[in-house]
Amino acid sequence: MRRGEAPAAAGSRFGRRRLLRAAGGAAAAGIGGTVWLAGGASPWRLAAQEEAQFFRIGTGPTTGSYFTIGGIIANAISNPPGSRPCESGGSCGVPGLIAIAQTTRGSIQNVDLVASKSLDSGLCQSDVAFWAYSGNGPYSGSKPLEGLRAIANLYQESLHVVVRADSPIESIGDLKGKRVSLGERGAGTRATAILVLGAYGVGEKRFVGRQLPIAEATAQLRDGKIDAVFLVGSAPVPALAELAQTTPLRMLPVVGEAGEKLRREHPFLTVDIVPEGSYGDAAAAVTVGIGTYWLVLAGLDDELAFGITKSLWHIATRKLLDQGGPLGRRIRVEHALVGLPIPIHPGAERYYAEPHEPDRGVE
Repeated sequence: MRRGEAPAAAGSRFGRRRLLRAAGGAAAAGIGGTVWLAGGASPWRLAAQEEAQFFRIGTGPTTGSYFTIGGIIANAISNPPGSRPCESGGSCGVPGLIAIAQTTRGSIQNVDLVASKSLDSGLCQSDVAFWAYSGNGPYSGSKPLEGLRAIANLYQESLHVVVRADSPIESIGDLKGKRVSLGERGAGTRATAILVLGAYGVGEKRFVGRQLPIAEATAQLRDGKIDAVFLVGSAPVPALAELAQTTPLRMLPVVGEAGEKLRREHPFLTVDIVPEGSYGDAAAAVTVGIGTYWLVLAGLDDELAFGITKSLWHIATRKLLDQGGPLGRRIRVEHALVGLPIPIHPGAERYYAEPHEPDRGVE
């Protein structure tokens, strides 16, 4: 996707404002949105009277994990005017704040919309965040987006390289000349796929790339119209699990010298495993793990950044995350600063520098 393309989501101690005045601004970027209300705690207060302020979080397609997690976060940091007090069982977020989980195409579009101030924040893959901040990868030739800042590293997702179980393709290097889905335009999967394919000697001109939404990609893999699918997600990815019920699948591992060099040269990529049984009878596969970051701009008010960070890790939010399924339970404060390749926002950093009780979420 071309940058700027118009849109069609360690331990117990850690060592306003670009807000929107009207929800109608959600339509300005040409993307859909859902308002989620309620959330975590914050000391932040509006300077004058408590009036509704809107804060948009770019997520991803409604069928993906970014939208689900973005909705929980929006719920957690919101505290609409007139809400019942937190201590009485009401909203525990930033007073007067209404956060919106905004549907987008994914990481690259989120970065572009945050950078252009069309969104206040966004979820993003670790590799895409690093490339945008440093002006590398898909952002080569562009001015580095040095104003990007992180609120937290939320959780890790797995790179899936999927083929049919009856495919003769045995390794990523075998994808030369093959038809490969690289994910939907505006998502971060394509950039990750190009990086991984290149590590195995499969340059961009040595395969036939297709940018397909996951539903179309799985359908074409089932019908033999494409040979492989690249996808970044937390296993089991529902669309792949559904496909595996009728079409046996196999994961291509990211291993060997090429895999080791890939992780060594790009430390934001970690070792990860797609567990056995995630997709029918498919065996476990070693792959790369990719962090999911919550990004804002450096210009976000420090007090607001502090408030939303505190809300994110409030005990009320812990309950929401634990109720949000396996992925929500993986979002833990002790992992929030792990592996960040871009600076943490000063307001968020102030929160992490304070002593906190251990995160006692569901393991």
